[in-house]
Amino acid sequence: MSHSVRIRPVPFCALVLVSLALGATASCGGSSNPLADKPYDATDQVDLAGAGDGRKADPSKPLEVTATGGDRITDVTATDAAGRYVKGELDADGSRWHSTGALAAGAHYTVRVSTEDADGAQGRRTIGFDTNPADRLLRVAFGPQSGTYGVGQPITAELSEPVQDPAARAVVERTLQVRSRPAVEGAWHWVDNRTLHYRPPDYWPAHATIDVSATLDGIKVGGGLYGGASKPVRLTTGDRVEAVTDAAGHYMSVRKNGQEIRSIPVTTGKPGYATRNGVKVILGRESFVRMRGTSIGIAEGSSDSYDLPVYWATRVTWSGEYVHAAPWSEGSQGADNVSHGCTGMSTGNAKWFFDNVRVGDIVKVVGSTGATMTPFDNGFGDWNMPWRQWREGSALAAGKREGTSPADTARLRPRM
Repeated sequence: MSHSVRIRPVPFCALVLVSLALGATASCGGSSNPLADKPYDATDQVDLAGAGDGRKADPSKPLEVTATGGDRITDVTATDAAGRYVKGELDADGSRWHSTGALAAGAHYTVRVSTEDADGAQGRRTIGFDTNPADRLLRVAFGPQSGTYGVGQPITAELSEPVQDPAARAVVERTLQVRSRPAVEGAWHWVDNRTLHYRPPDYWPAHATIDVSATLDGIKVGGGLYGGASKPVRLTTGDRVEAVTDAAGHYMSVRKNGQEIRSIPVTTGKPGYATRNGVKVILGRESFVRMRGTSIGIAEGSSDSYDLPVYWATRVTWSGEYVHAAPWSEGSQGADNVSHGCTGMSTGNAKWFFDNVRVGDIVKVVGSTGATMTPFDNGFGDWNMPWRQWREGSALAAGKREGTSPADTARLRPRM
């Protein structure tokens, strides 16, 4: 319950008498409040160890601000040119402040120190300094290059140096930013010590905009390694195009945004050369390819050897699996599997397929006796890994399971 308090005005003469009785001086133009006075120059009262006055600081060492003239430090802020704050701690007696967060290499910093003397007067000192450049830089190259892709296209990050330590991986991963409009959840997965892939639980939304960037520049990774500059990329997705091949039924269904737009009789891999099951992502399109059996290990001169001119070839693995025109097998298309692993169709259907798909679109094979497409070593089989397993490949996986804040850095956010 609140109560109103009535304040009685005090006569001005009474205020003057009280001031005189206390030996104070009253003035309309001054103030007895130290906080209202202009701060004094505290240059002689504080010292920044190892930096300032033209000296460059070692980024591997913490900052240390000390009170040298008998005053006490009340506050310290240290920021780089991008406005990022350096974390730090102030001793209880105000004699010393030291940084607890890492400095960036090759960066400019501004340190603002506030002090207080024995009478409560406030002092200020501002110190600017640079840090030494790094001897070793970790750079990241994002892929694919900016452009429009299918909804199955993963994002890749290739590092210039291997990173194996889990703590160092977490530092790197927190700086890799992926923002999508519309926003969907996603996560990075460490393929090896130098390669990361990023994807959502399901395919990207159709007609999305995806911005990929890094804030790694100057960040201490560990072991004398610091982050370098990187080039951002912007991707957009087209329609959701999926080609689903039923190897047992010998037909491919091409779907656009969930609706079938063409059914194509096909032939896939014969016994001993069964086509891989699972989701593959289109890697490229080649209007003409010369295909040789020797490229997949078939000895020249054997009964299975071949050397053929192939048209309208859409690549789905680096080892040479395509969707392509196969006029020599039209009698088997829709009825039997006679290829060496590729998906063959008539020249007309292959040309139509070639013209209606793009890099990043999805080619899924079901009903084959072949093994499932591997996630990483022969193209983009990323979608064949269950989402739970995918997330465990993140260096921030522990934080995600516990629901801590670092997990947020691996999520897609809408652009503002």
